[in-house]
Amino acid sequence: MPSPQQARAQASAITSGKAVPETEASPVSRLRELFDGPRLSPGQRRIAQYLIENITEAAFLSITDLADRVGVSQPSVTRFAAAVGFSGYPALREKLQSIALGALAGGPGAAEENRSNELQAAVDAEIQNLENLRRDFADPGRVIQVGRELSRSTPLTVVGMRISVSLAEYFAYAARRIHPDVRLVTRGGSVAFDALLQSREAGGTWVLAFGMPRHAQETLTAIRVARGAGLKVALITDLALGPLADEADVAFATGTGSRLVFDSYAAPGLMAAALLQAMTDADPERTQARLDEYEQVADQHQFFLKD
Repeated sequence: MPSPQQARAQASAITSGKAVPETEASPVSRLRELFDGPRLSPGQRRIAQYLIENITEAAFLSITDLADRVGVSQPSVTRFAAAVGFSGYPALREKLQSIALGALAGGPGAAEENRSNELQAAVDAEIQNLENLRRDFADPGRVIQVGRELSRSTPLTVVGMRISVSLAEYFAYAARRIHPDVRLVTRGGSVAFDALLQSREAGGTWVLAFGMPRHAQETLTAIRVARGAGLKVALITDLALGPLADEADVAFATGTGSRLVFDSYAAPGLMAAALLQAMTDADPERTQARLDEYEQVADQHQFFLKD
């Protein structure tokens, strides 16, 4: 009996499907629209989260009181105001007060909408990221082509630095089930330099890199080293434009969840899984043979619990 992974490999080949009408984004509060656009640091997100949860009170606080309530410095509040597009905290507070007064004028229900659960808002934002990715997948041709190239590259090198390590490790772990030589690079400097050069000398042709915010300088350096060595680079990141995307041969831009203090990666994770699927489709005989072999080893050594 095939394992669940083997069954999925046989049944889940990527097809073009039918065009699906785009869904409209869910309406969000004025505050969330205000804070959604810029890329905020973790400390700045704490300020934004406090303002969202306490808008009717926080809008009337002095900069000193707001900094004390959030647990940050006054200069941090000033930098936050600039990051979201205001000349300073007084201009931001004026905007916050107009939103707060509007919420109060709308009655308890309106005020409650602005104070809604931030965990639910984080989920809503990730759902929107997945909706955007779903629209991108209406034409899967680029994913299929890159998956084919990654499958052919032996060895295949996967790069992920700092916060992107977890995504790179996930991809490399799964890719090793279906690819004979997957090499993972999670450290920068000379370690990455050596690994990339060795990969090219061994016959590798492609690198898959992950570059999530805050974008690491080591990632940019590794991409440049890879391309300088003659390797092509596919990149999963959050921005279609910028230094990382500009240096890569192919970039897949997927939204990250930024509602909470630290990012969440529903869409980049699914993008990685889609490339893995494309790799399995590229060489189904090798995929099946390697999965069969792995299942035999797993059964022999009892890797997994019996469900």
